[in-house]
Amino acid sequence: MEISKGLIVKSIAGKDVGKFFVVFDYDDKEVVISDGKKRPIEHMKKKNKKHISLTTKRLNERSMETNREIRKALNELIRA
Repeated sequence: MEISKGLIVKSIAGKDVGKFFVVFDYDDKEVVISDGKKRPIEHMKKKNKKHISLTTKRLNERSMETNREIRKALNELIRA
């Protein structure tokens, strides 16, 4: 699977290991991610592609508009 905007990824290295995030932007080496809580949209995190694991789940554009919607969508998808 290839990285794209809206893809849900899991951190496999760093302080946030085991947490899920949504991809907002990406390039050859890094992705820009947010979880809507510790890393809100206003302070997104750059993370090396080597330090994330891709999932098959994706959020639609509407679910990525606010921090509250991101948190809600991530919680629903993780629990499912």
